[in-house]
Amino acid sequence: MSTVTASSPGPAAGGGRGAGGAIERVDRTGKLIYGFLRRIPTWVLWLMVIVWSIPASSLFLNSFRTRDAQRNSGWWESFNEGGWTLANYSEVLGTEQTGGLARALVNSFAIAIPATVIPVAIAAMAAYAFAWIKFRGREWLFIVFVSLLALPNQVALLPLLQLYAGGAHWTIPGTEFTLTLFPDFDLAGSATAVWLTHTAFALPFAVFLLHNYIASLPGELFEAARIDGADHVTIFWRLVVPLSVPALAAFTIFQFLWTWNDYLVAITMIGSNGEAWPATIRIASLAGEFGLREHVLSAGAFVQAGVPLIVFFALQRFFVRGLLAGSVKS
Repeated sequence: MSTVTASSPGPAAGGGRGAGGAIERVDRTGKLIYGFLRRIPTWVLWLMVIVWSIPASSLFLNSFRTRDAQRNSGWWESFNEGGWTLANYSEVLGTEQTGGLARALVNSFAIAIPATVIPVAIAAMAAYAFAWIKFRGREWLFIVFVSLLALPNQVALLPLLQLYAGGAHWTIPGTEFTLTLFPDFDLAGSATAVWLTHTAFALPFAVFLLHNYIASLPGELFEAARIDGADHVTIFWRLVVPLSVPALAAFTIFQFLWTWNDYLVAITMIGSNGEAWPATIRIASLAGEFGLREHVLSAGAFVQAGVPLIVFFALQRFFVRGLLAGSVKS
């Protein structure tokens, strides 16, 4: 008579149960944390907002205080001291010797507006082409284009600066023949170099974002337009642009804020050309030698931050609609 004996689980089975148990524990922990965060009262979130707003509020109050007041007492004593002044704002918006921020703000607009309008326009047309125009290699071209998102912007700054300063030339090996790939337009040190760089950096993300929205538009609309004899240009301007206003507005806000608050690209491309400095670079130089005028930094920061705040609150409804665009199908 044979006896059947249950064998003990081997290493593979035990390892499987161990891995499965670890996954269950991680999943259970995630659910506990998620449940805890969902149960946080709203007043706690508002308290966090208030706490985070204290540094900004203190900076705002200091912008109306004199240099001696800022050095001799804390911002919380400003209500007792009184004597608030607009001298800091007058100084940073004054002449070149006392700040020159007014001219820098004009330079910021000269950079931010083209660097916002151009990529939005190009990306909208490219997104429509990738979504609704069939051509050979469309998928591969879209993959390559969007893959540029993985390229760190900092890596491309110096090559672009060399491109703007002297163009791009290639000497054919074994010969003396030099082929000009990009002519020397002498763009280094100008605002044009900055908004061209921002345009190049923004296009991959803009195409990716707008393509997802435009591709979700009902195909019946395009079929009906083609039956009526509309070409791609008519479809784009009469259908795609009006229906894509939320997505276009959302990216426009993002891009304007990015370019307006940029410092790295501007200082790399413009360098020491103070006449073309945007507000971000000019504010960094407001303190002067040995920090003797550091009391005007807070006023300069709020002057520079005023434009993004106005843009955001003025276009807030478009911003919210753009974030929700395409999330719910009617």
